[in-house]
Parts: sequence; structure tokens; C-alpha cells
Amino acid sequence: MSITHTASRPSAHRSEGLKAHSTSSTLRKGIADAAISIPFFAYTACFLLVPTLIVIVGAFTSRTGGFTLNNLAKLGEANTLHSLMTSITVSAASALIGAVVGACASYALVIGAKPNGMLRRVMLAVSSVLAQFGGIMLAFAFIATIGINGVLTLALQQLFSFTVNPNWLSSIGGLITIYSYFQIPLMIVIFLPAVDSMRPQWREAVESLGGTTWHYWSRVAVPILLPRFISAFLLLFANAFSAYATAAALFAQRAILLPLMVQSAMRNEMDPNQQGFAQVLAFTMILVVALVMWLSHAVEKRAGRWQ
Repeated sequence: MSITHTASRPSAHRSEGLKAHSTSSTLRKGIADAAISIPFFAYTACFLLVPTLIVIVGAFTSRTGGFTLNNLAKLGEANTLHSLMTSITVSAASALIGAVVGACASYALVIGAKPNGMLRRVMLAVSSVLAQFGGIMLAFAFIATIGINGVLTLALQQLFSFTVNPNWLSSIGGLITIYSYFQIPLMIVIFLPAVDSMRPQWREAVESLGGTTWHYWSRVAVPILLPRFISAFLLLFANAFSAYATAAALFAQRAILLPLMVQSAMRNEMDPNQQGFAQVLAFTMILVVALVMWLSHAVEKRAGRWQ
């Protein structure tokens, strides 16, 4: 018995040593992971959390530094409500156009181009570039093309005696068209992986069971793609709702959108109280975008339960 007891001691010491080494390795790995994540969290805090907190606090702060709800009262004014509804209309319309056209283009790209072919790579590269092509340059491109003295405008006048409405670009329809220019390629970039995940074997299985193309789309493809389509649509809506520079270049003297109202309030030197109103408008935009992104996450989470 004494020999067995003596022989078991080295084994016990080795076991304790392995546990201590494992704990130390886990601790070092956790510290390393935390150190790698510090730059990301620092960046998020500096450029996302801190500005958001400043906007929220400023929305409920008076000129004297006290708490106030007077800034919120201006949200009920007719001009503010009109700008809010215009922002929602432009965002929803351009998102719907971008989602439908981008989804059709993604499907055509999947069935008409090889997975690693040149056409597909070129389309993805072009879509990635055009999805980021916005702001002043996009507005200038449309003005130079179909503006009052645009290239296409002059060509239509000379060849077909057709005169383009000079105020069309500065209208809601023109703004929706311009927004769709970067919404469609963005939809292609984010929706193409979803269409690409549809396996040909699923269609073959439906056909082998006597199903038709309608059965495949209504009972297989649409239930799988619809949640991702809705999520992509919400993302496009948030993208258009927060866009500023393109509209600012086209509507220099009119604040018809919430981002333009924020700009107008911040630059107002006649009424100092407009600074608080600008932060209320920014806070409203944060709430709308946060709600849209929460809905997008909820749709993705619900769809992921059975996928």
C-alpha cells in the first residue's frame, strides 16, 4: 500500500502541473485577445459611442446647461414632419428600387456567369466601386449628364428636339433616381451571396417529386431568400436615410430632408437655440436607423432558426 501511495504522488503532481499550465495558457490567450480588440473598441468609442452620447445629452440640454424638453417641441412642426416624411419616402422608394433591381441582377449573374469567371469578377468589382460612389461627385456626374447644360440634355435637344425639365434633378423623383444609382450595386454586393447559396440540387429534388417551377419558387426559393431580401432592403433604407452630401449638392437652398435640416440648424447664426434643435434632429435619425437595423437583425435571427 505504501508503494502504491508513493508511486501515485508524481502522477498527481503532473496532473496539477498540467492544469496550472492550461490555466496560464488560457489566461495569456485571453489577455492577447483583449489586447487585439482594444483598438477596435477604442475606435468604436471615439467615433460612434461618444458622438452618440453627445447628441443625446445635447438634445435635452438648454442654453443654460439645464435639462429641457423645449427642443423636442419643434419636432411637431409642419416643416419638420414634412422633411421626415420626405426622407422616409425617398429612402423607401430608392431602397425598393435598389432591392428589386439588384436582386434580379444578382439572380441573372448567378445563372448567366461562371462562379469564377471574368464577367462575375468584373461585375462584383464594378458594383463594389459604384456602391461607394456618392456625395458631391455623384451629384456632379448627374448634373453634367442630364442637367440644364448636360451632355445628354443637349444631345436630346439637337437630335430629337426633346427638352429635359431643368428642375427634374432637384425634385423628389430625381433624387430617388440618383440614390438608386448607388443602391442597386450595393444590393448586388450584399444579396449575391444569398442567391449563390441556392443549390441546384434543390430544384432537381422538387422536379423529381413532380413539382413545377412555381412550386420551387413559392415553397423553396422564396422562403429562403425572402428574409435576406427584407434584411437587405432595410440596410438600403438606412443607407439612403443617412445620406447627406448628394442631396446637399442638389438642394442647396431647401432643407427637404432631415440631414439637410440638421445642416441648416447648425449653420443658423440668427437663432442660437437651433443648435439644440439640430441635436434633436440627429437624435431622431439615430432612433430611426437603430430601429431599422434592429428589425434587420430580428429578420436575420428568425430566418437563422431553421437554416
